Amino acid sequence: MNHEEKAVHYYESGYLCSQSVLAAYAEEYGLTEEQALKLGTCLGSGMRMGEVCGACTGALMVLGLMHDDPKNRMAANENSKRFLSAFRDANGSYLCNDLLGCDVRTHEGVQYARDHHLFTEFCPKMVASAVEILEDIIINNR
Repeated sequence: MNHEEKAVHYYESGYLCSQSVLAAYAEEYGLTEEQALKLGTCLGSGMRMGEVCGACTGALMVLGLMHDDPKNRMAANENSKRFLSAFRDANGSYLCNDLLGCDVRTHEGVQYARDHHLFTEFCPKMVASAVEILEDIIINNR
């Protein structure tokens, strides 16, 4: 399974978008699957507040692991900007509420997302998109 397939599989198995993206790369960057899933727990649904999409925060955590030397902070910052810009260009936004078209901080917003199958049909596409963009950045940094 490639990273995109792994991440989507995690998501479709019930994990959050943030957990799914990070876990797909965990072992390559020195984390166990269990550690990655724990680290991503509070970041789904835009940090539970409809902010930056959890698939993006999962990808940003992978970029952080990739740039683990404090001397590489500038490269990490540039790659973070590159990732968020590419994700926004590909999907219209990197904010969860904007992407879903509802406010997931509210019961009504969550219900809207459920009623319109956004968590099951739309969010896996965002997980796949995040991994696709992340893969591009990783390849360009080798």
